[in-house]
Amino acid sequence: MAATFGTINTATSPHNPNKSFEIAQPPNDSISSLSFSPKANYLVATSWDNQVRCWEVLQTGASMPKAAMSHDQPVLCSTWKDDGTAVFSAGCDKQAKMWPLLTGGQPVTVAMHDAPIKEIAWIPEMNLLATGSWDKTIKYWDTRQSNPVHTQQLPERCFALSVRHPLMVVGTADRNLIIFNLQNPQVGSIEGRVGVHHVDEAQQSKNFTFKCHRDSNDIYAVNSLNFHPIHQTFATAGSDGAFNFWDKDSKQRLKAMARSNQPIPCSTFNSDGSLYAYAVSYDWSKGAENHNPSTAKHYILLHVPQESEIKGKPRVTTSGRK
Repeated sequence: MAATFGTINTATSPHNPNKSFEIAQPPNDSISSLSFSPKANYLVATSWDNQVRCWEVLQTGASMPKAAMSHDQPVLCSTWKDDGTAVFSAGCDKQAKMWPLLTGGQPVTVAMHDAPIKEIAWIPEMNLLATGSWDKTIKYWDTRQSNPVHTQQLPERCFALSVRHPLMVVGTADRNLIIFNLQNPQVGSIEGRVGVHHVDEAQQSKNFTFKCHRDSNDIYAVNSLNFHPIHQTFATAGSDGAFNFWDKDSKQRLKAMARSNQPIPCSTFNSDGSLYAYAVSYDWSKGAENHNPSTAKHYILLHVPQESEIKGKPRVTTSGRK
């Protein structure tokens, strides 16, 4: 049965001050990742309740739960295969699974580590799966083989990983940022800042950082950074419960959204940028002592970006000149 998410209450909810559409039947524990299919509006969420869930987001304004599968321990990350046929997920059970969701097939284990797997990425240009773990390695997998094609040692535990072939950027504990190959990385940090860095030495003068997700003297983690697939502006979401849209070229914020009453641990755009999905859920930034699973609430919300929020615009100087 389809669950309506398109009905918006006129009264603003503390968890939904921006009156975003709400996905029905959300996870039962903290939401760790969100991933849209590259081929259709199928949204996958992973959670600390050991589950991987999928919904179809309909044009009529409804969300339809499609399927779910389980890991043995909390699930930390997810990604889709580029043809949209399968979902990869991984987490605290130290294994990655491939789930042929669209064909109704059973999930199979395709990767193993010696510690939890924090990040996962499919690299279509190489037909390989990359997994980043707290065992201080990145491993590359041909999903038809049981052993990794290559193991890359890291200086510390993998906390973040982003791939845009031929570039891979990895963030680890102890504030290491490691770049493999050449391209233009952007990475969120735990200092309430976002840095834009150019790999090309000729572009180094254009590097900059800016402060965000701060409130007076309170500094919040930047949990998620997503580029809009059309306009190449980007959204940040953080432990302060807010998400903002930014234009890196004009170095300005396009839109600041109202803060939810809980952190936003993860977010993503769909393939054409017409939907921005974000979770409102505990992000563990204050440790286990500040989390009560029996009373905690978890939500997945859908914001429909307006053009003024996500389309870049020329920077106007104090003299009024662009």
